Amino acid sequence: MATCIALAFPDRIAKRRDASGENWASAGGRGFRLDPTSPLARAEWLAVAETQGMAAGARILSAAQIDAATVEALFGDHIETRRSIRFDPATGRIEALRERRLGAIRLSSGSDSAASTEEIETALLEGVREHGLALLPWSDTARALRTRAAYAGIDALGDAALLASLDEWLPQALTGKRRLEAVLPEMLTQALQNLLGWDGQKTLDRLAPARFETPAGSSHAIDYAAEAGPTVEMRVQALFGLSEHPTIGSGVPLVLSLTSPAGRPIQTTRDLPGFWKGSWAAVAKEMRGRYPRHPWPDDPAAASATLRTKKADARAAGPR
Repeated sequence: MATCIALAFPDRIAKRRDASGENWASAGGRGFRLDPTSPLARAEWLAVAETQGMAAGARILSAAQIDAATVEALFGDHIETRRSIRFDPATGRIEALRERRLGAIRLSSGSDSAASTEEIETALLEGVREHGLALLPWSDTARALRTRAAYAGIDALGDAALLASLDEWLPQALTGKRRLEAVLPEMLTQALQNLLGWDGQKTLDRLAPARFETPAGSSHAIDYAAEAGPTVEMRVQALFGLSEHPTIGSGVPLVLSLTSPAGRPIQTTRDLPGFWKGSWAAVAKEMRGRYPRHPWPDDPAAASATLRTKKADARAAGPR
């Protein structure tokens, strides 16, 4: 009887959806309901003959138990194998699935080992396009480069421009990868540099240089994300001999975060000459007590920049 019902109403072939046997999925896509006390509630498959109600969850009035092998034998020509590749933004990984379906009923599912490298790379690319650039493993160098470009008014490395040109710069970094965390950060940095080009990098270096070189010869990264504006931190002694305030771009003064030999903050200024002439005397007096081995000249603008102690400076100068 089950076979006859199944052939008469193939869209009513139903598979149990829960442990109680109350909810059923049909090949035609409708949801059916069955009294969980019915003897049929323990069956895995039913050939449904009669239902009551037109909406989803129509009540099963009469049905016959049928087994999976019979369903496959009767409707094997209607069973489809579907493949899908899904991107998980929470993990940055690809899930390749393969499932067999009879209409709206999923018969089985599992990982799809046949998914091609190209399909996976495309899914990763589309995942970034849909969920944003923050999913990529940017290095500190790349983030700093983008921050500098934003400060300089160079739009090529902004979110909108990078998403618009995604097909141009990201695929190479995705080659052979199955998850975003496997992307090499240095490849992303190189991609940004390639987008800027030679002329763009020269313009960026002019408007927003990456580092500040002190009279003492030390090099310090400029923080363009600082709330006060482009800021650079260094020991105050590295600026001895400097009588003008350092600037970048078209004359924008750097915010100087000056520290003691131990790296403790002592002054933040946008006016170095004013600092030398003003509060320096009080700062130098305190520093002489705390760090007596280091030079603390009365006129730092006329002194020689150094990061060494007085004895080390004397040794470097040699015998007179």
